[in-house]
Amino acid sequence: MPLDDTLPPGNFPAPREIGCLGTLLTVTDHPGAMDLCSQLARQSSPSAIEFCNTQIVTLRRSDREYRQTSECFDWFIPDSSPLLWLLNVAGAGMKDRVYGPAFFRHALTHSPTTLTHYFLGGSEDCGRALVERFTVLNPGLRIVGSFHGRCDSGGVLGADDGRVLEELQRLKPDFIWVGLGTPKQQRWIARIKPRLGHGVLLSVGQAFDVNAGLRADAPGWMQRCGLTWLHRMASEPRRLIGRYLHHNSLFLGYLLWDTLRGAVFQPESSRRKTRGG
Repeated sequence: MPLDDTLPPGNFPAPREIGCLGTLLTVTDHPGAMDLCSQLARQSSPSAIEFCNTQIVTLRRSDREYRQTSECFDWFIPDSSPLLWLLNVAGAGMKDRVYGPAFFRHALTHSPTTLTHYFLGGSEDCGRALVERFTVLNPGLRIVGSFHGRCDSGGVLGADDGRVLEELQRLKPDFIWVGLGTPKQQRWIARIKPRLGHGVLLSVGQAFDVNAGLRADAPGWMQRCGLTWLHRMASEPRRLIGRYLHHNSLFLGYLLWDTLRGAVFQPESSRRKTRGG
């Protein structure tokens, strides 16, 4: 059900959530996620959304430091087909995952003039291509700023770090799209979120390059079969083969172990402890 835009800030109906392999996942679709983000943008404090795949779920379970970092996120939206399938086993009734690059495209195409956007990540060429493409698709789109420099492994933007923070505090963008790659983008969001007074930070990984036409996305049939990871691994085998083999094996191991214990799904909850902090 779409969220009621007439409700005052802080009083909107929260989407349903289901605990899955240790992470509380949000049951929604692209329009529902857009409604959620629009309502969060009206809040007096910042929020953060993770588009969550099997790697994220596995990292949150296997890596204590990463789990602590990722506690900055208020909502974990299922981005991968395997998570979609698991949620539907629990009765979610979802028709499709909310894939980060597809949601980025949906949100910018349908964004009203009342919402503002900031891009952080990708190259200068990528940024120009995104602005050109989406301002054609949505002439009323308001992109108020961007940063396309480098980020180190700790989520620091080098000499530009202070300038970007000052710009975000001054411009107060509603949607801050962060495409620095995992785990850099999560570390940056965890560090910056407490220093902002407004906005929704969205961790979207490769969404910039895919939508700018600089990187080919997996064919539709591979996405529907849960094989997006295989397409990416084949595209960059030297960088990704070890990562995917490791995390996919861990994911299957956790799934088998929790199935044997009857503990795949946690009780549902309407709120997370960290939300609103």
